[in-house]
Amino acid sequence: MNDLTYNLPKLYKAQRLAFMCDERYSVCEASTKSGKTAGCMIWLLAEAITRGRDGREFWWVAPTYGVAMIAFKRIKRMLLRADPKKTTWNYVKTPRPEISLANGAILVFLGSDDPDNLYGEDVWAAVIDEATRCKEEAWHAVRSTLTHTRGMIRIIGNVKGRNNWAYKLARLAESGEVNMKYSRLTAYDAVYAGVLDLAEVEDAKRKLPDDAFRQLYLAEPADDGGNPFGIKSIRAGIRPLSMLTPLCFGVDLAKSYDWTVVIGLDAAGDVCVFDRWQRADWPQTEARILSLVNGWPTLLDATGVGASTLDHLQQVRPNIEGFIFSSTSKQSLMMDLACAIHQQSIGYPDGEIVNELEVFEYEYTRAGVKYSAPEGLHDDCVCALALANRQRSVPKVWAGVVDIDRSFYGNDKDDYE
Repeated sequence: MNDLTYNLPKLYKAQRLAFMCDERYSVCEASTKSGKTAGCMIWLLAEAITRGRDGREFWWVAPTYGVAMIAFKRIKRMLLRADPKKTTWNYVKTPRPEISLANGAILVFLGSDDPDNLYGEDVWAAVIDEATRCKEEAWHAVRSTLTHTRGMIRIIGNVKGRNNWAYKLARLAESGEVNMKYSRLTAYDAVYAGVLDLAEVEDAKRKLPDDAFRQLYLAEPADDGGNPFGIKSIRAGIRPLSMLTPLCFGVDLAKSYDWTVVIGLDAAGDVCVFDRWQRADWPQTEARILSLVNGWPTLLDATGVGASTLDHLQQVRPNIEGFIFSSTSKQSLMMDLACAIHQQSIGYPDGEIVNELEVFEYEYTRAGVKYSAPEGLHDDCVCALALANRQRSVPKVWAGVVDIDRSFYGNDKDDYE
């Protein structure tokens, strides 16, 4: 088995970057017919060939048995073309479709209709196909099968709104979570690689509603209606990072696994300073904040442990003020930010800020309206942006500020409020 030779089809560059990566978790939001399935078929075969031993299982999980059979048939045809004499490959027909390789590895193809049937086995690598159409419990089950083996997983699918586990996991990967890879394959990536015909994509663009085209061909999820800012309004506010001098700052402090985020706005309301970090001790965090805000009026999250940080910072910069988050105060803060975004009086660069704005949501509870990121995701950038926006709107931004050269803004401060 150590001398087993194989030749797998080549992937185009975006496919290779998405799937043939070192990260354990790779989440790919992809256009229809962009090569996501073919890329993962080749990845799973490579894993089974290189890591396979007698009895080791490698899973392909899809929303239903019928969808799983599509990958089964395609991989079977691929292997038959590679070895038409069937001397290397042995196909096994069982109640669950399997392909046994010459090294003893077993490719298993499963539907996830009943997630309870996915528990129990030790799996050495897995693909979850059409993830947005799989139940979240199926993801939990497949993840549990990789625990003993520390197996890798590839999660792929078209986007389908925002209120699903795959979308939220993609945002976690996109935020820079350790050992996670995020990628997006669009129809135009496939066109560039020669996989799709441009005329076909342009025809779909003309014939389909805009939201449908963006989801199916650009892998851009539609708005599910639970976002207080509005997806179109968020995208309208995307601007390059401003090179102007800051007017004020907002700072959100890390809680446990969260991020500390510092955002500065210029006089036009555009983000001109953006910094984000994890896992620094408090003295390091405080020093970094002071070096960034540099005497400009700042509104800082003083909730919980933030109170002591605020005390330390105010000894150096008295114009750093605190904001305590509660359900009521956060609602007010986010409503102000939503108003600024809808009016396009605030701008921000694409990337982490936009990602968090797009997943941010609200829901009605008995206690009132709850504003937050979905469970397991972050809203630190949103909070820092909202704090900066609040500080910018307060007239005392201009009162009692020291160590600042205002000549950049001219003599009439009212022009910039």
